[in-house]
Amino acid sequence: MTEAMQAQVVLLHSNDIHSRLENAARIAAIIADERRVMGADRVLAVDIGDHMDRMRMETEGSGGRVNLALLQEAGYEAITLGNNEGLTYTSAALHELYSSPSRFAVVCANMMLEDTGERPEWMQPGIILEKNGLSIGLVGATANFYPFYKLLGWTTTAPLEAIREQVSLLRSRCDVMVVMSHLGLPLDRQMAEEVPGIDLILGAHTHHLLEEPIVMGETTICAAGKFGDYVGRVEIRIDSATGKPVFSACCLPTGAYAERPEAEAIIRAYGEEAKLRLGKVLATLHHPLPARVDRESALPNLLAAGLRRLAKAEIGIVNAGQLLGGLAIGDVSAGELHALCPSPINPCRMMIAGMHLREALEQSLLDEFVFKPIRGFGFRGEVLGMLAIDGLSVTYDSNLPPMHRILHMEVGGEPFQDERVYSVGSIDMFSFRAGYESLANGESYSFFLPEFIRDVIAGELLSESALACCNQLRWRSIG
Repeated sequence: MTEAMQAQVVLLHSNDIHSRLENAARIAAIIADERRVMGADRVLAVDIGDHMDRMRMETEGSGGRVNLALLQEAGYEAITLGNNEGLTYTSAALHELYSSPSRFAVVCANMMLEDTGERPEWMQPGIILEKNGLSIGLVGATANFYPFYKLLGWTTTAPLEAIREQVSLLRSRCDVMVVMSHLGLPLDRQMAEEVPGIDLILGAHTHHLLEEPIVMGETTICAAGKFGDYVGRVEIRIDSATGKPVFSACCLPTGAYAERPEAEAIIRAYGEEAKLRLGKVLATLHHPLPARVDRESALPNLLAAGLRRLAKAEIGIVNAGQLLGGLAIGDVSAGELHALCPSPINPCRMMIAGMHLREALEQSLLDEFVFKPIRGFGFRGEVLGMLAIDGLSVTYDSNLPPMHRILHMEVGGEPFQDERVYSVGSIDMFSFRAGYESLANGESYSFFLPEFIRDVIAGELLSESALACCNQLRWRSIG
């Protein structure tokens, strides 16, 4: 008998696919092949969150239903929610999505509805599944972005405590205790050290690829990277001498596999639907709105002004790299705006001292910041880009030394003051100390959810006064 056939159960796990739907279709083929070879009762497939990403047209245009259909067709039996599911859709939208008939369980121990303090009926903190005579306990948890979840109708709690509680409830009733962790590798390591009774942690969120599992005490940690480039495969056996589970784990590259035809058909059908839904015309332009990352331009200015108005702030600030292109004369569709601004980034209102704004504005005059690649934090662009501003005028001399090029600034016609605290309409990404890091030094932040920055642009495109003002220069060079 081969080693593969000795496995009592094969557990396949995916994470952070981020709507790379073709890879999801390849993983579906791998799951189907495992079931054909091993038998359906010996294969368990789970997803550890961030399967969805609204940067993908099919996901945006279907409200996530394409991802749901792919999970169902592949025969996943349990999933947990990542921040891309939980923070880019309202609780009502998730209820509509997951309360429909489904063949998989949604497992998350540290999320509850804020108004009731209870989980929705479609969510469980933990479950036990039977596979080939093995009782496998599954507990899920997601990253605790409490201030953001609160704005969408959720309460999230400290994940390790929620996991500890569920493990204590399930451990005595299962042969194998598994945590589906959308928490990131640092917390996975901490969990392995601090929470007893866990046999296997399947990780996500920080996009870590563990081609060899990490073993800490009696806990094994696995993770399969990002974008569905790999799928994790864990063979589970029970040691006849100790009665404890033994794992043999690896990550399979998915690129060599063909897409499952049934999954291909799902992607194609939802693609056609998305084209129709995103073809809606939002506005008609009589003048072009160019966008540049390296110099002041109209569309980033329009976004900065929209953020300032939404936040009822004195200043608007956003990095031009949020926009992947400009808008031409003519009709602007929802799909075009989505393509130009795919990031699931939310507006915010920050209260911040002038000195921190000045530091970021000085950095915005340096190529090392303008062309700095950014990854994560919801950003779906390529480079950071210079800062587009509104409500603020800046005079500078590019011949002066770096970080000393700004000569004069005014806010609302008054001289800029480094010591004064200003209200600024901006984006949540900066509060995570990403890109222009001094903008994370604000005294307070208020976030606007579920609005995305592309929603702000859509509103500004309907304002004749906003369109007339966005070509006015805020940055003035004298050197």
